[in-house]
Amino acid sequence: MMTIPLWAYVVVAGILVSAYMAFRTGKEERKLEDESIELEGRVYMERIQKEKEARRGV
Repeated sequence: MMTIPLWAYVVVAGILVSAYMAFRTGKEERKLEDESIELEGRVYMERIQKEKEARRGV
């Protein structure tokens, strides 16, 4: 019977750890991106509201 060398287990473990880290990092980046988009949207909506109020005042 053929045995699997130790380095093969290390390579597979490295691939799994790398995949997990990529998944976790991607999830964190999406969260930060969503927060940034939401903040930009709020700023934009505030600006539109100020423009509406300025038009009504004139």
